[in-house]
Amino acid sequence: MSSASSSVRRIAATVLAAGAVVGAAALPAAAHDGDRHHQRPRVEIGRVQADSPGREDRSNRSLNSEWVEITNTTRDGINLRGWTLRDRDGNRYRFDNVRIAPRATIRIHTGNGRDTRTDLFQDRRDYVWDNGSDTATLRDDRGRTVDTESWGRRR
Repeated sequence: MSSASSSVRRIAATVLAAGAVVGAAALPAAAHDGDRHHQRPRVEIGRVQADSPGREDRSNRSLNSEWVEITNTTRDGINLRGWTLRDRDGNRYRFDNVRIAPRATIRIHTGNGRDTRTDLFQDRRDYVWDNGSDTATLRDDRGRTVDTESWGRRR
């Protein structure tokens, strides 16, 4: 019986040791999965200029002084085709065939203008972003929220 008891203890010790090895290997993977929600998005809303400097007279100059910056934080270019930028009231700008370069920033202006690599224009005749309080939401081409930026107090 002593040898049977000894064998059982060796098997139990082996099973426990194997369980510890598997558990230790799984721990970093589980910790990494939990961190995924805290990583910076690949494309993010940077700065927002909701309050046009100077007089708000709906001139194109004043409208284009209202803008949102979008930054690609990766080493790869990203095509934003079908992505949207919205305010809390539901005003929406849909990106056409726009490619944002690696680690680059583009600025989306409210008024009219000619799109370039760094500046896009919504071609609106009225302000989009509320000066006191609003939320900018960036969604990908599948409608998933990529990033949001809020300011002020919601009424």
